[in-house]
Amino acid sequence: MTAPILEIDIDPIWGDATDWEALSNRAAEAAAKVAPELAHPNLLVSLVMADDEEVHALNKQWRAKDKSTNVLSFPMLAREDVLRAGADENAPGMLGDIILAQGVCTREAAEKGISVENHATHLIVHGLLHLAGYDHDLGDAEAEEMEELERKALALLGLADPYA
Repeated sequence: MTAPILEIDIDPIWGDATDWEALSNRAAEAAAKVAPELAHPNLLVSLVMADDEEVHALNKQWRAKDKSTNVLSFPMLAREDVLRAGADENAPGMLGDIILAQGVCTREAAEKGISVENHATHLIVHGLLHLAGYDHDLGDAEAEEMEELERKALALLGLADPYA
């Protein structure tokens, strides 16, 4: 199975006790198994594991929301272009950017009673699905479709249903 190539930038605030690169690549592989449009090694994703302030500034600038959030996804390709880019083995395609906020992720993990690693894995899968064109904000059916893909990807990794 192939998956998008992740270029990872990790703020030191995330710490070095976890192999974030390996965790991120496992999340990408699981996402590619449930969303075949992601199963192409010529797709490139920038994953930034940032602090809350950086995510807050990006959320304010690009989404007009004056607060931090757990994950932001900035697609570079429309869904039909994702499918085309993945099919053309000679043309790498920049799928987009995913940015995680360390403080929000840590707080949410504590509230859910799960590890930060498990929550970050979920958020990376969630972000990748957004980059592939899935959008839970389009309606109930779209939200259920995206959540089901997340459940399946996380189950492949032995992680619990985040929506249970």
